[in-house]
Amino acid sequence: MAVPNLKIADTSGAAMDQRLEPNLWTKWSLGFRVAAVGGGAAVFLLTVLAVMFGDSVRVLRVPAVQVTLSPVTQDVFHDLMPLRAKVVPRDTVYLDATEGGRVERVLVEPGEMVTAGQRLIEFGNTNLQLQVIQQESQLNQAISQLQQNEIALEQNAISNARALADVDYNIVRLTRSSERRTALAARGAASSEQRDAVADELTYYKGLRPTQAESNQRQAHLRARLLPSIHDQLEKLQQNLEVVRGKLDNLVVRAPVAGRVTDIDLKIGENRNPGQRLAEITPDTGYKLSADVDEFYVARIRTGQQADMDINGRSVPARITRIYPQVKDGRFTVDMSFEGGDPQGLVAGQAMQGKLSLGDARAALVLAAGAFLERTGGDWVFVANEDGTAAERRRIKIGRRNSEQVEIIQGLKAGEQVITSDYTGYERVDRINLSR
Repeated sequence: MAVPNLKIADTSGAAMDQRLEPNLWTKWSLGFRVAAVGGGAAVFLLTVLAVMFGDSVRVLRVPAVQVTLSPVTQDVFHDLMPLRAKVVPRDTVYLDATEGGRVERVLVEPGEMVTAGQRLIEFGNTNLQLQVIQQESQLNQAISQLQQNEIALEQNAISNARALADVDYNIVRLTRSSERRTALAARGAASSEQRDAVADELTYYKGLRPTQAESNQRQAHLRARLLPSIHDQLEKLQQNLEVVRGKLDNLVVRAPVAGRVTDIDLKIGENRNPGQRLAEITPDTGYKLSADVDEFYVARIRTGQQADMDINGRSVPARITRIYPQVKDGRFTVDMSFEGGDPQGLVAGQAMQGKLSLGDARAALVLAAGAFLERTGGDWVFVANEDGTAAERRRIKIGRRNSEQVEIIQGLKAGEQVITSDYTGYERVDRINLSR
């Protein structure tokens, strides 16, 4: 069967190689396109910076039910501060190890009543005992030497007095003998030689007496100067000896006062070094109150300020007696004593509430205290508009404050509404829109 002639169209030319017109971007040069991209990036960056750091108002939308609005009022400001105090013993006596050593006996338990001088703890310390023996021996030797010096001075004084007495005796004896021999020699009954021998001996003793008397006087002055020094040294050595012997007495710990043992935790056989705490004794001198106060009030607390403490539903007056100015974790401590004696039924460790009067009550512009103070410190607040749909940030100045009130010095006026709830997340906000 014959196939008719077919004409095949050539599509490889006009249809496939159709020319494309260049767009505007491809018409620009490479340098111009780089410049355009850089300019766009700069515009974008400037826009971001303007949004972040520009003068635009930073607005936050918050449901109205999530905030608390409080009015600014002209009212009486009660300058009171809440207190939470704890009953503690008025006095506490601490017992520390003087010499230390090995615990041999513990004679009391916590909570026991003890009397002054009662034995509480016994230590053993062999090294200390050997040291005491050695020091006692050295001190006794020194004392013995001083005593021998004192005896020697006394014996020397006696010897000098005896020597002078012998001179005086010989002068008297020889004077009488000389007189008799002179008379006998005049009658021819005695020889001139015997008379002259007695006279020469008498002259010798008369010449010796001033020398012996002067020597005695000088040695008497020396003895008068040395004896007080020897006595002082003997007294000090005796005191040192008592101190050395007292070291052994320190191995027995006794109660310095009568009272209750409130803390003691020792085990037989353990070692304690000098200066370590051994026990506590609370004498029966009454109770006081100890309270921790916020450092905000450190400049306003004074001794003598009065507080009213609630004890079992009744108000009991107390006064600040001591202030500890050291601040720790944002708080400092004060001590208070009860007026008119301790109330009945107090127990150490008992907690109680009260209020401390910092000043007189007086009229002022006040705002309710709230959680906002923790974030702002009273430097700024959000003040609501008249219809309560928004609140604007405003700087203020506050004065005194208590647990319920804040005294307004500047920035607010009576009748305005202020957000007094927590300001967490509001630190960088200028305006809050309150949605209903």
